[in-house]
This record gives sequence, structure tokens and C-alpha cells, in this order.
Amino acid sequence: MSITRTLPLAAESDTLALGQSLARVLAQGGTLYLEGDLGAGKTTLARGLIKALGHTGAVKSPTYTIVEPYELACGPVFHFDLYRLADPEELELMGIRDYFAPGAICIVEWPERGADLIPAPDLRLTLEKAGLGRQAHLTACTPAGQQMLRKIAP
Repeated sequence: MSITRTLPLAAESDTLALGQSLARVLAQGGTLYLEGDLGAGKTTLARGLIKALGHTGAVKSPTYTIVEPYELACGPVFHFDLYRLADPEELELMGIRDYFAPGAICIVEWPERGADLIPAPDLRLTLEKAGLGRQAHLTACTPAGQQMLRKIAP
């Protein structure tokens, strides 16, 4: 049974703060799917998460490279953006399964474009515009994801 929590995000700072909360629960590894329309705040959330894990440089969207790797103190972090993926089979050619190793943190924007070639997430986060702000719908998809979601401050 999945657990879902909805959180209001009134400003960009709230989105970054949610990224920080996710960093705390994903620090030991896990897979996070980021879903939502263009401009919903997926990359902003990923930036907050990656910076909270200790990255000090710029966090850029991997829209054209498909994946941006980070080697951090907590272990490897891979930020995927599958928006421009022409064919899910491209993921096979890049060795997609190797990225989802135990202990790795995988953040996947536009996961539906990866079809069945990417593992199911521990957490699925859907961002949607709500008035002048956003709403985040967090769903735990695995037992590990359920434990993570329980630790995220409301």
C-alpha cells in the first residue's frame, strides 16, 4: 500500500527546502522520480537536494546530456533528465542499469520517457502549479520509500 503526502510550496525557497528534506532521507541511497509539467520546479527541487548533499558548484539541468553525475561524501548521485530522450533504448546503450547500484542516489526527471528500462522509484514526487505557488505530492512506492516519507517534515 502506498503512502501519499501533499505539501504546499508557496515560494521557490519552499521547493529548495523540500529538496533539503529529501536529501536527508535519501542520503543512504534510493531512487526519486520527479514529475510535473515544464516549469513546475523539478530542476529547482533537484538543485536543493543535490546542494543539501554537499555539492558546492552549480547544479545544471542534464536536459542535453541525459545524466549529470556527482561524486559526493554520501556516495554517487545521478541526476537524470529524460525529457529529450528520443527512444528509451538509448538508455540501454548508456548502461542505465549500472547507475542504479545500491547506495546510489538517482533523481529522475521525466521518468515516463524511460519506459520499463529504469527501476521503480522509492519515492515519486509530482509538482503542480497551485495559484501563485506549487503543490508537491509525494508518494512512497517501496517499503524503503515509506520509511523515507515518514521522516519528511510536513
